[in-house]
Amino acid sequence: MGGNKYPGVTAASATSIEISFYYKGQKCRERIKLQPTPANLRRASNHRAAILLSIENGTFDYSVTFPDSRNAKKFASSQYTVKTYLVEWLANKEPTIKASTLKDYRKIINNLVIPKFGYLPLHKLTRADVRNWVSSMDCSNKRIINILSPLRAALQDAQHDDLIPVNPLLGWTYKRNEPPKEKSYVDPFNADEQESIIKAATGSIKNQCIVFFWTGMRTSELIALEWSDIDWKRKKIKINKAHTYAAKSDESTKTKSSNREIDMLPHVENALIDQKQHTLLQGGKVFLNPYTGKQWTGDQQIRKGFWMPLLEKAGVRYRNPYQTRHTFASMMLSAGENIAWVSAQMGHSNVLITAKTYARWINNDERHGAKAAQMYGQHLGNIEN
Repeated sequence: MGGNKYPGVTAASATSIEISFYYKGQKCRERIKLQPTPANLRRASNHRAAILLSIENGTFDYSVTFPDSRNAKKFASSQYTVKTYLVEWLANKEPTIKASTLKDYRKIINNLVIPKFGYLPLHKLTRADVRNWVSSMDCSNKRIINILSPLRAALQDAQHDDLIPVNPLLGWTYKRNEPPKEKSYVDPFNADEQESIIKAATGSIKNQCIVFFWTGMRTSELIALEWSDIDWKRKKIKINKAHTYAAKSDESTKTKSSNREIDMLPHVENALIDQKQHTLLQGGKVFLNPYTGKQWTGDQQIRKGFWMPLLEKAGVRYRNPYQTRHTFASMMLSAGENIAWVSAQMGHSNVLITAKTYARWINNDERHGAKAAQMYGQHLGNIEN
């Protein structure tokens, strides 16, 4: 009855009334903090009528009538620019995405997008604007994809919040002709180099180097490793978290497939047993910064804190710590280990990634089919003649 008696006015809850109306071709809904009594429904209806009259007369000011509404910014384009929206969007994103991702988004938005488009009203930003911008950039297609990613996501949220009618970047990306890509840079340490590095290291650092070389863990995963992640009976290590420089605390691993359980090989087991004397009593992280007694802050601290001086002391050509991950994969494949097992240890999403990245280390010394012929083909000699 109330809805029929007062068009565009409904009881929204026990303490609020919703009124609806069209403004600039879009349907708007706003709530008024009034109990939906008959008298208050009538007051809300009169308020709605006054709004409709001011819209007809061209005197309606959304920000004055509903100052706390999202629509106030939406229809006051001079107040809601690309800059103001993106700053707000980043703040809202902080609790929902990884710190490293947020750091990348901030760099792109604050250093690139806002200086270029920050002055524009949000609804005025077009695909043509963005296309002209990225076409003038002297960078790779991958870099352009990374730049467009947070902007596209922000505009999609703006559309969902009815701040813009459509997302101009939805389903679109920019791609220019490029020469064939070089293969990813893989430069593993050979056996002699590994021996020199481990001989030059001492204490906890030595143990950490061994685990680096013989697990294939990412630096961020090794930093987050805890004693409770180690299953001594099953000889397994659980990898389910990571820690990067941008993060204030441990986060999820890089990808879904990175969340895995790996085999604890004998060299790793011995290193972890020796490591007990250094950090086990603290009951937390397996590897700590031995100079501070605290968790490593990230790969940069490891690289500068001990890795660079250690390689210089060992007389080994410098490569970053991530190459220890490549060393593990190339070492296992060269020895003839099953590629599916290596892929699982590495946390790759599929074996094709492993094969593509480490193709030149896959052991092909044996003649294909020789093992199967030996195992299953003995009986054929009796029937071929």
